[in-house]
Amino acid sequence: MALLKCTFQQSNLLNTHKKTNTNHMEKKQQINQYCQQFRMAGISTNLEQIIANAETDGTGFLDFTVSLLKAEADHRYHNELRKGLKTARLPRTHDLNTYDHTVENGLPKTRLNQLRELNWVDQIFNIMLMGPSGTGKSFLAAGLCADAIAKGYKAYFRTMDELLNMLKLKDVTRSAMSEYKRLEKANLIVIDDIMLFPVEKSQAVSLFNFINQLYENTSFIITTNKMPADWAKLLDDEVLATALLDRLLYHCEIIKSLRKELPVKKSQTNF
Repeated sequence: MALLKCTFQQSNLLNTHKKTNTNHMEKKQQINQYCQQFRMAGISTNLEQIIANAETDGTGFLDFTVSLLKAEADHRYHNELRKGLKTARLPRTHDLNTYDHTVENGLPKTRLNQLRELNWVDQIFNIMLMGPSGTGKSFLAAGLCADAIAKGYKAYFRTMDELLNMLKLKDVTRSAMSEYKRLEKANLIVIDDIMLFPVEKSQAVSLFNFINQLYENTSFIITTNKMPADWAKLLDDEVLATALLDRLLYHCEIIKSLRKELPVKKSQTNF
């Protein structure tokens, strides 16, 4: 009789355990359905691990809720970062953490760190990087652009040719108009290799109109190997060159790059 009673109790415990597991599974499925409905992929992806951690650590309701929301926030941040970096079209080398401060005539570490804080973007200041080719101007500009994206700014990296081509086609193709509207809303625009080659008058006027429209609300980083005095010759219009420089140099810091090589730490490769 005692044996039968014990067996019966064990059977009841097993059934209760199965019902509990089934109930848990149903609730997890319900949570995942809500996550899908409200597009909360971060919670859905990390739900099992968060629940397991909560059960192991005896997490309270508030901490558990914070864990769920943090998972969603992290997921959305990394998605936005990935999209931002893709849309920015940065060059392959743009990580300022690899900036080699041991190279002679480089940007001091303290000054670079100040620039990376991006207070100048909030104040709508511009930066002009001047120097010969191969001295790290584009690397520095791209790195600051990447930092801006990581901090939530709308930042884009475009060469002079890309920008002029977009301005030429914006009234002709949808893709160019979409690009134009995207740049209109930018917090920061890098124009790489500005004035590398002579510019036609119509293109120069389009460039001026573009910058004139944005310069009070958007920060620019300009890289160039030409002195401002040379711009008039390249534009073949001294008045237009003066007006363009007036917009770009208004609230602007000029950084002259004298390096003889790209300021990036070279990684060792074992073959």
